[in-house]
Amino acid sequence: FQSFTNTYAPVEKLRKLYTNALSFNNVVGLSIGTRPDCINQSVLALLKELSEKTYITVELGLQTSNEKSAFFINRQYKNEEFKKAVKMLNSVGIDVIAHIIFGLPHETKDDMLNSVNYAVDCGIKGIKIQLLHILKNTRLAEIYKNDPFKILTLEEYCELVVSAVS
Repeated sequence: FQSFTNTYAPVEKLRKLYTNALSFNNVVGLSIGTRPDCINQSVLALLKELSEKTYITVELGLQTSNEKSAFFINRQYKNEEFKKAVKMLNSVGIDVIAHIIFGLPHETKDDMLNSVNYAVDCGIKGIKIQLLHILKNTRLAEIYKNDPFKILTLEEYCELVVSAVS
């Protein structure tokens, strides 16, 4: 489950969506991608209930632990919100995957590796490291067009990923 089908809706709508997905014989669990600020007690209770019947993972978007970069990309929540959501999910036995973006404008290698370490220190069970991509007709595309910033090469990205998981 990704955008607009994950944890944004009222709990009863989520219950119907998740239960329907789990009704198929070949479905063995749910992977739900969401924002840390969309995990509340009612969502947590539903996820806990479902996790007693099937395997559930929740992927939380951190993108970066650098608060200046988070503000620049308009993330809309502080690192503490991520830490709180991980703690809540872990408290009911749900594995958390962190989504991090390498190559955000003006971030250093240390910034990117610090994001990985921050997520690990929060108690995640897995990590998804995505290379920044700039979509046409977005604010970021306009910023890049007017003031180009360094884009990681494939080799640089791979080296960073190796450093992050070593």
